[in-house]
Amino acid sequence: MTTSIRLPGTERELLETVLDQARADLLDTVRGLSEADARIRLVPSLTTPISLVKHAAFAERMWFQRTLGRLSDDECDGPLWAHGGFEVGDDETVTEVIGEFERASARARSIAARIPLDETREHPHVGGVVSLRWIYVYMTAEFARHAGHGDILREQIEAR
Repeated sequence: MTTSIRLPGTERELLETVLDQARADLLDTVRGLSEADARIRLVPSLTTPISLVKHAAFAERMWFQRTLGRLSDDECDGPLWAHGGFEVGDDETVTEVIGEFERASARARSIAARIPLDETREHPHVGGVVSLRWIYVYMTAEFARHAGHGDILREQIEAR
């Protein structure tokens, strides 16, 4: 017997709900870790639980503030670094990085709320134009992928 899943109302509501779930899943990979555990490097790259959330804040700014909202770098609520936001300062806490991501996510929601799904923007890194719909799908995939990375890192940290 096949059971159908009931999803939220409109396409837009679905896209927003799924993206918000991916955001929450990513945050769950770092919440409750100690400051030291959040910074443990288990892979050669800068990827740590805290750096995944820092990078996600960068991605929110890049895609929703800079690209979709057409804000200048100075108008964005944080820096847009060449390294993709994976560098976390020694003075930054897990709570602060989570707060940064939550603020960037809230601003992303605010910017996107007034823009139709089919509206497009130029984006130099993808070599063309992207719609808000595309950004929602891309960001959901990005955050889900990083939540998976975070789950694996957390499992390794907790097994120590």
